[in-house]
Amino acid sequence: MRIGLIGTGRIGTFHATTLDRHREVGSLIVTDADPARAQELADRLGATAAPGVDEIFTWGVDAVVITASTAAHAELIGRAARSGLPVFCEKPIALDLAGTLAALAEVEAAGTVLQLGFQRRFDAGYTAAREAVRSGRLGRLHTVRAMTSDQSPPPAAYLPLSGGLYRDCLVHDFDMLRWVTGHEVVEVYAMGSDAGPAMFREARDIDTAAAVLTLDDGTLATATATRMNGAGYDIRMELAGDLDQIGVGLDDRTPIASTEPAGPPPADKPWTGFLERFGPAYEAELAAFVEVVRGERANPCDGREALHALRIAEACELSRLERRPVRLAEIPAGRN
Repeated sequence: MRIGLIGTGRIGTFHATTLDRHREVGSLIVTDADPARAQELADRLGATAAPGVDEIFTWGVDAVVITASTAAHAELIGRAARSGLPVFCEKPIALDLAGTLAALAEVEAAGTVLQLGFQRRFDAGYTAAREAVRSGRLGRLHTVRAMTSDQSPPPAAYLPLSGGLYRDCLVHDFDMLRWVTGHEVVEVYAMGSDAGPAMFREARDIDTAAAVLTLDDGTLATATATRMNGAGYDIRMELAGDLDQIGVGLDDRTPIASTEPAGPPPADKPWTGFLERFGPAYEAELAAFVEVVRGERANPCDGREALHALRIAEACELSRLERRPVRLAEIPAGRN
């Protein structure tokens, strides 16, 4: 199999290295807006560096992996669809609903494959939580608590391009709420704070957020996020039912300390970032994409799944700005 990868930044380099090791990937072509960076990666892996995006689509590849800047995602997805190529794309499809719906329309018109990079669907902890909920082990699920906390904020230049805290960070938690519980969010009420560094206010973004979400079966969920968690990278989910309660992300590297005399000790080596915490999940989602391209499995996270998560993020942003509950029915969904 011959795969073209567009974008050789941090996540692109990780994905290229994963694909290079895959037994079904015979050759890899990489390109980047910075040709020197693409060439350096190609030299390191024994891959081929293309001078630009055009060559990815003219040199004869079997599939495309998009890890370019977010602003380029929708256009590249559309180009891959028009070329009849299956594509894996890091989230998001686009930073707004209009761009997302337009790209999805191109994929659906072409009848091609689009797999989105929601890597938590391949994490062992979240997978076990899903199985516990679906098996009935927890009984009636009544409360879900989700959390995404970055150890340190991204560069100031990234913030205006990120889409904001709900779309950039909490969108993963919104996807997990749906995927783990099997239920849809019907209403949200969200708040945010920009009391941290001035760069958040300058970008009209927030550094900390909290949302209450109501699911279609009455389950209540909370989702919180921050860019300023100095203790470490903390990603967790707790699910409570009338029979049992479980937690995702609780291990000897969870960056939290107990104040109880007999509580567990602080982590010696707390998680510091997403590639470290979710490395195996990122590898698994790329392996799944290869299987999808080969026709060996169904798409585990298509574009419509990403649209559902984005609509929840959009509802949260609207709720924060207008300081009111927002029904998901208020957010356009395109075709059913």
